[in-house]
Amino acid sequence: MAHIDFDPSTHPHRRLNPLTGEYVLVSPHRTKRPWQGQTEPPQQAGLPAYDPQCYLCPGNARAGGVRNAPYDATFVFENDYAAVLPPPGPAPPVAPHPLLTTSPVQGACDVVVFHPRHDLTLSRVALADLERVVATWCDIYARRGTQEGIEYVQIFENKGAMMGCSNPHPHGQVWSLSVVPTLPAKELENMRSYALANAGGGSPDAPKAPGGRCCLLCEYAHFEVGVAHDEGRVVYKNEHWVALVPWWATWPFEILLLPYKRHIPSLLDLSPEEKSSFAESLSNVTKRYDNLFSCSFAYSMGIHQRPVPLRADASPDDDVAHLHLHFSPPLLRSASVRKFLVGFEMMAEPQRDLTPEQAAQRLRAVPEEHYLDASSQGSTRVRSEAN
Repeated sequence: MAHIDFDPSTHPHRRLNPLTGEYVLVSPHRTKRPWQGQTEPPQQAGLPAYDPQCYLCPGNARAGGVRNAPYDATFVFENDYAAVLPPPGPAPPVAPHPLLTTSPVQGACDVVVFHPRHDLTLSRVALADLERVVATWCDIYARRGTQEGIEYVQIFENKGAMMGCSNPHPHGQVWSLSVVPTLPAKELENMRSYALANAGGGSPDAPKAPGGRCCLLCEYAHFEVGVAHDEGRVVYKNEHWVALVPWWATWPFEILLLPYKRHIPSLLDLSPEEKSSFAESLSNVTKRYDNLFSCSFAYSMGIHQRPVPLRADASPDDDVAHLHLHFSPPLLRSASVRKFLVGFEMMAEPQRDLTPEQAAQRLRAVPEEHYLDASSQGSTRVRSEAN
């Protein structure tokens, strides 16, 4: 049998996600197949700056009848249709069978409106407004995370109708729960296992967690930043943050955004300079997404960090989290063709065609100026109404 040299850009292979312990099947040869599947309708364009029918615009009434404040920056309110309810909750019922257990969950759900303008997104607001968004995330993480009974705070954004977002007004959510949910719990456990397995090891130049402990994401970011730019998965890097298509990415243009200069467990551990460069990173990543297919790019974004602010009675050995953001966008080939996780991916394991390296190269190649600004023939950047 003739010897064949393995080529990751051609030959099928699996990649391990060390955060979840799960594999993704990479099938790069399938990028040549013609698309005859579903296409999506165009994303909404030409939205007004204010919509009298929008339940998130300043001064408007929400679905439950409560009227929004006439806000001019970020705006936070408790979700009128929360997925979890405040404590105290009922006692769990007796399980009819050991396989049919019930675990009550309490908590709170907040809506974070990013900007008063109905027609903007994170890619189109001024940096000062993005810094206010970051400050609001810090405040709500600190406030909810120190409430009695809260064990986890999840900050996230669903952008675009194809991601289930029912309102285009720029906003995200924060769900605070009495338990640590499945996915972040799995990440934390794998990060803890990695730290224990590599005690005293790891790259000597990579940042370390307190006590000199090895951090999975510090090690990974350090490696990726050191790979040759044109060959690697790094999409964007500034003084403190790096955005990259992870080695194990499931979604075609998935991005992992994280600080790489030092170990940072949570939003509350960021310096003022790191918060500013965080806002710059959010602006750059979301602009690149929009520019890729010249559309308002859909995605789900979530922040993973220490479950709640560090408590006085917490063991240092349990503090293994490293702040990072997941961007999971569904678009595959164009603004109208999306990826679905079905069939093999639901029954076996995730699969992708475009390699993470190819995806990173395409994201690196797009301009950093938003395509709408570039097409307006020298118009100035959209500025906040609050300025």
